[in-house]
This record gives sequence, structure tokens and C-alpha cells, in this order.
Amino acid sequence: MAMTTISRGSGRTSSVPNLLTYGRVAAVPVVVGCLFWSEIALMRWVALGLFIAAAITDFLDGYLARILSQQSALGRMLDPIADKLLVSAVLMMLVADHTISSYSLAAAIVILCREILVSGLREFLAELKVSIPVSRIAKWKTTLQLVALGFLIAGPAGDQILPKTTEMGLALFWASALLTLYTGWDYLRAGIKQITED
Repeated sequence: MAMTTISRGSGRTSSVPNLLTYGRVAAVPVVVGCLFWSEIALMRWVALGLFIAAAITDFLDGYLARILSQQSALGRMLDPIADKLLVSAVLMMLVADHTISSYSLAAAIVILCREILVSGLREFLAELKVSIPVSRIAKWKTTLQLVALGFLIAGPAGDQILPKTTEMGLALFWASALLTLYTGWDYLRAGIKQITED
């Protein structure tokens, strides 16, 4: 019986959806490393390729977990963490190389503050055994955020192929920040409602 339990636990840990999530986490330091030399166009393209692959796994891991019936507590914990690591790390590198600068820093701060707010709120509500489901608009927010960051990772290298790539990225970035602000308030309101009801 003990051996069966270990085997099942191990299977969930090494399931395909979880492996994709591990890959997304592993991609973070590599993308950051490439953006450390963002003045080299090739490094931006490599970073973009890895970022796109990581973003695709964000969709695939949840989809495969559902259709393969391989949903697990580990996957539910790691998936949002992997997303936040990827987005936060890329944001910091884009600020460092001045792709995101001036007034656009406000959008970056909104996105980072929202992630901290929602993470803290979820942690608090987990102690009360209350969960807040991810809304459809939050999923759209994530998609828009990833697309915007993709344009910004290409940045000046992308401008040479498709003019105004950076400008389009910044416009999408601001749009994602506004959605981020809305979803952050939505989560906060839902959390306060749960707390006051309890």
C-alpha cells in the first residue's frame, strides 16, 4: 500500500502539465540572462523565442491537466507562481534596459503591485479555506500582458523589422495595466466580501 501511494504521488509530480510548468520556471533565468545583453539584437530574439515558448506552456499546462485528468495541488500552486516569476523578471529587465521608462514605469508598478496584492489575498483566504476562482477577464489580462511583453522584449531589434514595435508594445502594456487594475480591484472586492461574510 505504501509503495502504491508513493507511485501515485510521484506520477502527479511528474505529469505532463507539471513538467510544462517546471519548464516555464526554468525558462525565467535564461530569459533574464538573454535580456542582460539586450543591446545585442540576437539575444533579444533568443529571449523572445524562449518567452513565447514559456507563454504557450501557460495555456497548455492547464488545458492538458483538464483533458488528461492530471490536475494536482502542486500544479495549482506552481502555475500562478511560474506566471508571476516570468512576468516580474521580464518587467524588471525591461525597466533596467529602459525599454520601459518614464511614465510607463507607472504601468509596471501597477502590474507588480496587483500581483503582490492578489498573492497576499489568496494566501490569507487560503487560511480561511476560501478560494477565489480566476475570472475570464483575468485570463484576458494575462494574455494581453504576455503579448505586450513579447513586443517589448523584441524592442529595438523588432523596430528594425517592424517599425514601431516598441510603441505597439507600450500601448498594449498600458492596456494590460488598466485590465490589471480592474482585476485587482475585482479580487480585492471579492476577498473583502468573503471576509465580511465570515
